[in-house]
Amino acid sequence: MAFEGSCHCGKVAYTVDAEVPAQAMACNCSHCRRKGFLLAFFPAAQFRLERGEDDLKSYFFHKHAIEHRFCTTCGTQSFAMGKMPDGSEMAAVNLRCVEGVDPDALDIQKVDGASF
Repeated sequence: MAFEGSCHCGKVAYTVDAEVPAQAMACNCSHCRRKGFLLAFFPAAQFRLERGEDDLKSYFFHKHAIEHRFCTTCGTQSFAMGKMPDGSEMAAVNLRCVEGVDPDALDIQKVDGASF
């Protein structure tokens, strides 16, 4: 079963060909901590941008390994694209941007990204 996510204003929307995960990652790096992300990772082939490519801008920091994509209208970063440690392409989905996900019901895995 696929699930959908979007930015706040709705100009950017995507579908992930997977079940909504029960777990999310909360990272304490300078970027994730400030934005409050709850992330889940999927192979890039399971991610499909439905609309909004022209409404997206990219932000890179640190090692420039992850392309953080945000809506130029509302500023929401609902996903990012990058590579997993094994080199495979992935999409990092901000589960806070997925309709119907209760963040308090997720099993949160804390990651010490500040030490990377």
